[in-house]
Amino acid sequence: MKRLIAFDLDGTLAESKQPIDQETAELLAKLLDLVGVAVISGGDWPQFEAQVVSRLPIRADLRQLFIMPTTGTKLYRFTDAWKPVYADVFDPDERRRILQAFELAPREVGLPDERTWGERIEDRGSQITFSGLGQEAPLDAKKAWDPDFAKRKALQAALRSRLPELSVNVGGSTSIDITRQGIDKAYGMRRLAEESGIPQSAMLFMGDAIYPGGNDDPVRTAGIDVIPVRDVAETRTVMMAILACLKP
Repeated sequence: MKRLIAFDLDGTLAESKQPIDQETAELLAKLLDLVGVAVISGGDWPQFEAQVVSRLPIRADLRQLFIMPTTGTKLYRFTDAWKPVYADVFDPDERRRILQAFELAPREVGLPDERTWGERIEDRGSQITFSGLGQEAPLDAKKAWDPDFAKRKALQAALRSRLPELSVNVGGSTSIDITRQGIDKAYGMRRLAEESGIPQSAMLFMGDAIYPGGNDDPVRTAGIDVIPVRDVAETRTVMMAILACLKP
């Protein structure tokens, strides 16, 4: 019997940096009546608040919800308000070296100067993220920027050569995420098991990047049960099937 359902965010519960739609919000509220629900992704707390938390119906049992920003290096829970449970943040020297690498590596691999929307580099405390077209780029531009992963893989290799002791992973459709070594969604799920008291065997994870090299795949390789989904519509279909199985 599964006691917790975990989700990736962008591409799984919502389009990239877009709020969840009303149907998805209602399905999440129904799940929260029956099991714990976790959402884990590379964004920071404000992104989760805007995309997920603020969209849930008033009746949703927020005490059952685990919000895990920056690939699970942070955890937020609701009691009388949303509060951080832990945060594994970089020290000043790590931060300085990462920001320097993000300045030099794009030029090394020949990324062209392009129109950007917002800042390209976002310091999320426990994760620093590079977004090729900026943090506020429209969805259509993001989807067209690197459809074959070639730009991000080249940038990833250059960053790994400069920061061998850190973890450099392809994130969303235009992004590269840097965390401490060993930080991935499997790490986040391990921390979730520790903090929630729910064993990993009682968890189920859904994501749109459960394939070799995908940023959701470490959850599968860690032995947690997973359901790969292609998009938000398929996630909703799976959620409805799970609710049908869980209902008393």
